[in-house]
Amino acid sequence: MQYLPAGTTSERLLFRRLAPSDFDTILQFYQDPSSSAQWISEVNDPYLNCTRMFEKTFQRYACNTGGMNILVDKTNGEIIGMCGLLVQTIDNIEELEIGYSVMPRHRNKGYAAEAAIACKNFAFLHNLRDSLVSIIAVNNIASQKVAVKNGMHIDKTTYYSNNHVHIYRVWKQLPPWPHATEVM
Repeated sequence: MQYLPAGTTSERLLFRRLAPSDFDTILQFYQDPSSSAQWISEVNDPYLNCTRMFEKTFQRYACNTGGMNILVDKTNGEIIGMCGLLVQTIDNIEELEIGYSVMPRHRNKGYAAEAAIACKNFAFLHNLRDSLVSIIAVNNIASQKVAVKNGMHIDKTTYYSNNHVHIYRVWKQLPPWPHATEVM
């Protein structure tokens, strides 16, 4: 489970694994029309999209390819949204993605950026990769702002799952090279 930051905390959030009992709460995200405009889906069926996400997440857990974590408010236990590290193949290259979704009533409060930064820090602390990406639909301005707050920049624009997307990337900060003595 190297890609799961379950148990990780940030200032306001606790990461935990998705559980079957979370379905009705997460379904509310998929039922909100503003959510469906922000994420990539092949069908416009909230129940089916939520079911597929749950199935894919549990499959990822079993195959050690990451997965979404539930974000819980540390003060009251309320589910804020989801965030996680996901092994993805983009243009035939395996990447590690930071994915995030915040429940509509908790948007614009900094939770997505806080969670994404915690995932980035977890991945780099555990040397999971030298760079991380976020796959963001070109019309999803809110998620693009989160990526920028996470230190990411547009690396390229491509098609992913039949959607036009920006690939945002952040590189691990490598320690500076030892200073070389100039030879005159």
